Amino acid sequence: MAAEEFPELIPARMVNEFVYCPRLFWLEYVEREFASSYDTVDGERVHRRVDKPTGELPEKVASMRAAATSVELSSERLGVVAKIDIVEAQGDGVVPIDFKRGKVPTIDGGVYDPERVQLGLAALLLREAGYSCDVGRIYYAASRTYVDVPIDETLVAQTGVALEGARQMRLRGTIPDPLVDSPKCGRCSLHAICLPDETNALKSDGQHDAIRPFAAPSDDEVPLYVLEPGARLGLSGEVLQVRTDSGVVADARLLEIASISLFGNVQISTQAMRAVLQRDVPVFFLSYGGWLTGYARSVNDHSLDLRIAQHELVKDTARSLEIARAFVLGKVKNQRTMVRRSLGNDAKGVLQAMSLLMHRIERARNADELLGFEGAAAQRYFEALADMLNVGTGFEVSGRNRRPPTDPINALLSFGYSMLAKEALAATLAAGFEPGLGVYHRMRPGRPSLALDLMEEFRPLIVDSVVLTAINSRELRTAHFNRRGRAVVLTDEGRRTFIGAIERRLRSTIQHPTFGYEVTYRRALNVQARLLARAIQGDIPNYPPFCTR
Repeated sequence: MAAEEFPELIPARMVNEFVYCPRLFWLEYVEREFASSYDTVDGERVHRRVDKPTGELPEKVASMRAAATSVELSSERLGVVAKIDIVEAQGDGVVPIDFKRGKVPTIDGGVYDPERVQLGLAALLLREAGYSCDVGRIYYAASRTYVDVPIDETLVAQTGVALEGARQMRLRGTIPDPLVDSPKCGRCSLHAICLPDETNALKSDGQHDAIRPFAAPSDDEVPLYVLEPGARLGLSGEVLQVRTDSGVVADARLLEIASISLFGNVQISTQAMRAVLQRDVPVFFLSYGGWLTGYARSVNDHSLDLRIAQHELVKDTARSLEIARAFVLGKVKNQRTMVRRSLGNDAKGVLQAMSLLMHRIERARNADELLGFEGAAAQRYFEALADMLNVGTGFEVSGRNRRPPTDPINALLSFGYSMLAKEALAATLAAGFEPGLGVYHRMRPGRPSLALDLMEEFRPLIVDSVVLTAINSRELRTAHFNRRGRAVVLTDEGRRTFIGAIERRLRSTIQHPTFGYEVTYRRALNVQARLLARAIQGDIPNYPPFCTR
């Protein structure tokens, strides 16, 4: 039989998820999304004793000498596969036992429907394998209690309905709606991916009650930057070590690393690379001057449906133009806010001109027209940037220039935008996008166009703001720059100082302008990536740009 002729078997655990929340089933099974939480980690701990296969499940129950653990059974007729924690002999039949980390629920029967259905599937598989199975059992670790579940006609029917529902959901091609104000969402490990409250709010034109705080990936995990020329990144146990000729100069635990950025001729060992990729930690390779030259990611691919929708969107000029307008409008709005906060009425002409351009951006008829309006707004903005610098700092700037930057301000902007592009790339990869397939930025080999799209609205809020603060506070001084021909570049110390300032900004907390809860800028970037995915897949009507108040 050819490989494509084998039927796809749905794991019993995924049918459990379907009964619990169809959207969770879709994200985990169809999109192959996963995120750890305290509950998932603690659940692994509880299952540790039954995850290792022991004992046997003989053809005749009478010859079964001991309980069998981690028993895997499947059925092409049912279209399901399950790994049963424990199978014990009981009289002439067997009993499947499932381990759960929590307490016995205070409901009739002591078992929630998702767990009942999962146990029902285990019983049906055992019956199909030729065993008698009239009762299942769940062990609640927190209560240290077993609860019996009769495998009766009611449960068999409920299990069949759930299995068929999961099978049809897999084939439907669109993500289910999120639950509304459900207590299930608060502790769900995929809360940050699902965005239930945010999605419901955007579907109702932004009308919503208080939205529960966004459960983004913890900022306890931090990016690792290695800038020392000739440094080597290696692995010692569960610790990454940065070595130079003088020995170990820095180290960090693997569990604490969110991403790794290697500048210039920095090496990473095969063992270290394998370890970080196994943990889905992206590795970015940059030139010494900060230009992104490549990245490595694990093969834990997910969200193929999202990438299909992304390709379809790019072919649809009307839909892609709508999202591109949102990117540019968000950027120009935030640029105008920067000018208004810094200069006030002294920049009345600039503010009026940018307001007019925002009006035109909303009505741009094609990508070229949109690009022209963005360029006009950028020209007015960067002309005003010089006035935002304190007098006497020793820095002068007259507009935006690059390739190469010819003054310290533009050198900082170019380097900062490269760092922001890396963050946006990490967010697009985490969401499951094809980063080279842009909506606004044209596709070009070797360029993460979608990451450049996503970072547009954050340029003034993160990079420009950090540049102004670092210069006006004299955290960065003229001594932090060198001139190489026409180009101005950061010194080693200047580069470290500026990366530190960028990191502080990314980790600073703000109130989300749309949803009202507090997030860091890095988390906000992840939110926008997820909202972009939801807009592309039709889960929300429009992409809402991040515009500070």
